[in-house]
Amino acid sequence: MIYTITIILSVLVSINFLLLRFSCNKTVKSKKFTKPYIVKPASSSLITNQPISGQLAPTGS
Repeated sequence: MIYTITIILSVLVSINFLLLRFSCNKTVKSKKFTKPYIVKPASSSLITNQPISGQLAPTGS
């Protein structure tokens, strides 16, 4: 009985490894590296609609 369970589990594990080995996607990874295009803002000043204040808002805790 123990031999039967051991043999069945061994066969299932081996089938699992075979399926894992042969079912992987064969993707070709390109080794060509291109630099990303960086978008720079037109002006370096920050434009906001809210006034800048030195005090923090109360959190209520």
